[in-house]
Amino acid sequence: MTSHLTVVKIGGSLVSDADRLRAVLSGLAAGKDGPCVVVPGGGAFADAVRASQTALGFDDALAHRLALDAMGRMAEVFRALEPRLHRAATWEDAAAILARGGTPVWDPVALKAGSPDIPETWAVTSDSLAVWLATQWGAPRCVLVKSTDRPPGATLPDLARLGLVDAACPDFAGRYPGTIEIRGPGGSGTGLAGTRNAA
Repeated sequence: MTSHLTVVKIGGSLVSDADRLRAVLSGLAAGKDGPCVVVPGGGAFADAVRASQTALGFDDALAHRLALDAMGRMAEVFRALEPRLHRAATWEDAAAILARGGTPVWDPVALKAGSPDIPETWAVTSDSLAVWLATQWGAPRCVLVKSTDRPPGATLPDLARLGLVDAACPDFAGRYPGTIEIRGPGGSGTGLAGTRNAA
């Protein structure tokens, strides 16, 4: 693990802005944020899981695992758009990629086996998982790239109420000692200290 690592979650909603998505991925692969790990949102793949659950009525635990698969598929899309990204399912994978100057994109497939600190509900999406990963891998900075700018002065609980981050994100942030940044189309936002500003 490295004290210079940044975890960057890219919302699946950016798929609707292909030029920005390509520019963000290119910038990360070129090292504009320094050493980083990309966390993909589930995007339309996760939306399909939600629609299927509504139609068929399967439980949230299965929906959670399918949403993890959706993130893995979006990781493949990101790699197709930016070939300098490389799949990483574990810290060992990511460390090897970082050591040779590459940029890992995380596939959360290992979490399908379950984790005691990750509820298997729709309250937890890729926002919370990015903060969880930053905590697990000792990254001092976590950036959530969004299709909407953070309203001035809004805290993470405010953003959760507005639906700009998932409902569990403030709780995960409360256990994260680093800084969380919301980055909308207007550019970098003000950092949110996980513990102090998540409440």
